[in-house]
Amino acid sequence: MRKKKNIKKKIVLTAIFLILIWILGFYLYTTYTNIEISESEYKTQKTLSTEEEQTVETIEENSTKIADIIEETTQSVVGISKLKSAGSSIFGTSNEEELGLGTGIIITEDGYILSNEHVTGEKYSKCYITLEDGKKYTGTVMWSDESVDLSITKIDAKNLKYVTLGDSDKIRVGETVYAIGNPIGFEFRRTVTSGIISAKNRSIKLEEGEKQTYMSDLIQTDATINPGNSGGPLITPSGEVIGINTVKISSAEGIGFAIPINVVKNVIESFKNTGNFEQATMGIYAYDKEVIPYLNSGLSFEDGIYVAQITKGGPASNTELKEGDIILSIDENKLSTMNDLREYIYTKKPGDTVNLKITRGKINKQITITLGKKER
Repeated sequence: MRKKKNIKKKIVLTAIFLILIWILGFYLYTTYTNIEISESEYKTQKTLSTEEEQTVETIEENSTKIADIIEETTQSVVGISKLKSAGSSIFGTSNEEELGLGTGIIITEDGYILSNEHVTGEKYSKCYITLEDGKKYTGTVMWSDESVDLSITKIDAKNLKYVTLGDSDKIRVGETVYAIGNPIGFEFRRTVTSGIISAKNRSIKLEEGEKQTYMSDLIQTDATINPGNSGGPLITPSGEVIGINTVKISSAEGIGFAIPINVVKNVIESFKNTGNFEQATMGIYAYDKEVIPYLNSGLSFEDGIYVAQITKGGPASNTELKEGDIILSIDENKLSTMNDLREYIYTKKPGDTVNLKITRGKINKQITITLGKKER
């Protein structure tokens, strides 16, 4: 009897096991036979591959566009020399030191050219311009400002291709930039170098013999800038000029500086619209807080600009303004840098009045100044 019961028990267990196996097999069969390969899933995979290909193509297209933009911009880049070459072009075998070779950019179709003052010379001086097509002109410096090392020269030409100006207030550290200029001589004319914006609002001390000057609010870049690049454009990948190359640190590599284009826009607009610009002046020398460490004065302030010197007989000399004052604002416009002051003064004319808010220790004052005319 026990054997029969065991046999029955084995049969039942076997039957249950077989039923479970069948149920599992049926479930797996029905599940996987109902799975379909979705056409959309297949396409998604293909799209991923296509997107990668498009990304490569986009990079190549962007590179081509940038090259086209740079090529177009170089048509507005000119060579400038203080001395007249014996040949048909200043881009001869003479080097930069012999000819004072530098760079400039065409800013209007009728022949106004922006550059550095140390390249062209001061107001009313002559310099010699060679265009991209090799044509040579004698230029007259119509405006210059030593404090920003900028000048505007006029040549007798029409229908020139001119640059597009950008907004230097909107630049950011890390953005790609390109410098164009004429280092050394003919062999290297219109050299293009690339880099990034390394810093903004830089101040540097310049020493020429016993004379010390300061340049402030500069754009620092690691795009290579050589002596002949002075006056050339610093441009964005879209071809907009955001700075004018001016100096490099000779004791280090990859440290060059450009003057922000916004500081001179009002001057350019005046020449473009009227063919003239009368520069107003307050008759002061002032520094922003970035220059103060160079002065070893122990002075410290957060806002405004420091009045270092008042020109004798100038517009400010007969007012309550004193050396050592800090100008906080002009006509309610806050001042943080010297370029803030320059840009605003460039919008004014000789004879206009401006209202200054100044601080002198614990004393705050309002001072009115009638602007004079800057002759040179």
